[in-house]
This record gives sequence, structure tokens and C-alpha cells, in this order.
Amino acid sequence: MKLNRTLRILVFISIINSMGFGIIIPLLYSYGKKFGVTQQTIGLLTAAFSVAQFFATPVLGSLSDRFGRKPILAISLVGTCISFVMFGFANSIILLFAARILDGITGGNISVAQAMVSDISSPKERAKNFGILGSAFGFGFVIGPAVGGLLSQLGEKVPFFFAAGIALVGVLLTTFVLEETNKHKTDKGNNKAHSFNFKSLISVLKRPVIGTAIFVGFLLTMAQFTMLIGFQTFSVDTLKLSTTQIGLFYAGFGITGILMQLAVPLIKKVITSQALILLLSTLCCLGMMILAGFATGLVLFAVSIAIYGLFNGLRNPMLNAIIADKNEDAERGEVMGINQSYASIGQTLGPITAGLITAISVHSIFFLSSFYILIAFLFSIRLKSQESKS
Repeated sequence: MKLNRTLRILVFISIINSMGFGIIIPLLYSYGKKFGVTQQTIGLLTAAFSVAQFFATPVLGSLSDRFGRKPILAISLVGTCISFVMFGFANSIILLFAARILDGITGGNISVAQAMVSDISSPKERAKNFGILGSAFGFGFVIGPAVGGLLSQLGEKVPFFFAAGIALVGVLLTTFVLEETNKHKTDKGNNKAHSFNFKSLISVLKRPVIGTAIFVGFLLTMAQFTMLIGFQTFSVDTLKLSTTQIGLFYAGFGITGILMQLAVPLIKKVITSQALILLLSTLCCLGMMILAGFATGLVLFAVSIAIYGLFNGLRNPMLNAIIADKNEDAERGEVMGINQSYASIGQTLGPITAGLITAISVHSIFFLSSFYILIAFLFSIRLKSQESKS
């Protein structure tokens, strides 16, 4: 019961945290235009968060191993809250960049929450609980843009202050309600026993199971964010969909992933190997992305994207469970942080490479995404072999 209560609180915190993020992302470009944000600089503004997060998240994860999850999660949410307030009071493009960088530096919310779920879960429950947490994040991302759109009718700054408010709720819940889950944190007298070294960003990739899983996650994240550029371009230029229709289409894509994450316990009853589930889901994603590349009309495109979203929903629960199972308690937060670091770079490189290949054709974006998934599939085979040996 105690574990279930902690998980419920983490789920609620995850929803309000991701909802705040979802609220502001669609508004960044339109809001920033009056400060000089262009089609080129919006990419840099988005990348600023990911680059800052790449370096900061594993450090925050390591600190959560030493001093506990609660204080680091609270600090991360405070940083998010302040960054949203900075957006609301912004009067220049410099302040917008400062806000995104601050949010990236304190952006350990996801990895620390994942470490907490790993702390409270037995190996048999981890995939299920990671699926629940992933569904919570996904739900927040799906409803966030809709909430932001409605709030923007009350004033262009209202969504940012609302996002700050719900981030503050997360801070209060973390501080006063959530219990510390890291029972193995280093004693104060020995808090130098383990400290993060940036060499770990490279050395962790050499570890047999964990390194392969992190690299597969990086590739699949890059593939997804490559696809999203093609999704937007194809929907507007080829299908001629309206903004509302695109929003509903994207919401449907998000919902399919949420449904699959909630179905993880049922899938685990049929296939016990997490690496095998990942392997099969990656193969399905590969087939659907190739199909999307050949689509010329709405029906085939919608079907391929929906099925892709469905099986893509298994990615994070399986990978996080595999990584957590092979982790030492003393470094769980750090490794989860490194995993999130590579995911953040994948989120940056995906759109950049998609933008470069768009010059060939919009269909080439989906084939590029397919190429990333193909490499991930080959490494998934290696991951399954490593899992069997271990």
C-alpha cells in the first residue's frame, strides 16, 4: 500500500509537470516572434533546453543517489516554475533563452522520477510501473497543448503563469507529501564516495546491457522526433489539414502510445523477456515508418502513424526496466540521468537531420526515420543476446 501511494503521487506530479511543458511548447514560436524569434532561432531556442539538459541531468541523477531523490526532484520543479515565470515576464529574446536554459539545467524531473519508480519496484513490477509513469507523462503532453490554447484566449501570458502554478503544486507535493525512496543514499560523512564524472557519458555506453539499451533509446528517440517533422510537413503541405485537425491527429498519436503503456502488464504475461518485447515492437515501428514513407493520402498515412504510435509506446517502459534491472542502487539516479541525456540529444538531432533531408522530399523524412529505427532494431537483437547471456 505504501508503494502504491508513492507511485500515485509520482503519477500526479508527472501529469502536472508534463502538462506544463505541453502548454508552452506550441506557444513558443507565436509568443517569441515579438521578441525577434524567427523560424531559424526557434530551433535554437528548443535546442538550448536539450543541450543544457544533456549535461545537467546525469549530474542531478548522481546527486539524487548521494542526497536523496526528494530534494533533487523539488529543485528541478522549482527551476521549471521559475523558467515559466521568466517566460511570462519576458521582454527580450535573451530572457527567453535564459528561461529555456534554466529549465534544461534543472530538468532532472523525468530521470529522478524514473529512479524513484525503480527504487520502489521489484524487478517483476518495473516494466508495469514504468509504463504507468510513461502514460502519466504522455497524458500531460496530450492535454497540455489544448489547455494552453484555451488559456491563451484569456491573455498571451496566462498559459505561462498557469504552467508555473502547476509546477509549484508539484514542488509542494514533492516536499510535503512524497516520501524519500532512496534508502541507500550515501551518509553525510561519506558523500564524496561517488561523484559524477562526465567521462561516464561515454563509459556507460561500453557496459554490455545498459550501454546497448541507452543507445537503442537514443536512436528510437531520434527517429520519433525526425518523424514528427515529417508528420507536421506532410499534414500541412500534402494533406492540407487545418490546425485543429492536426492537433486532433497528434492527440490520437499520443493516446495510442498511452494505451499501449497501460497494456504492459498484459503483454508481460505473454512475453516475459523485456528485450524481446522491445525487439518485436521496434520491428513493427520499422514497418509502419516505411509504410508512412510511401503514403500519399490520409488513410494509409493515418493507419501507419497510429500503429507506429501504438508500438512506440512500449519503448520507454521496456528500456527503463532493462536499465534499472542492471543498475546498482548507488548509481541508479546517475544512469537514469545519462539515459535521459542521450534522449534529449536525440530530440535535438532528429529535427535537425529531418530539416536537412527535407530538401529531397517530405517522404524522405520518413525513410530517414526508418533508417534510425533499422539501426535500433539491429542493436535490439544484440540487446536480446546480451540479456540471454546475463
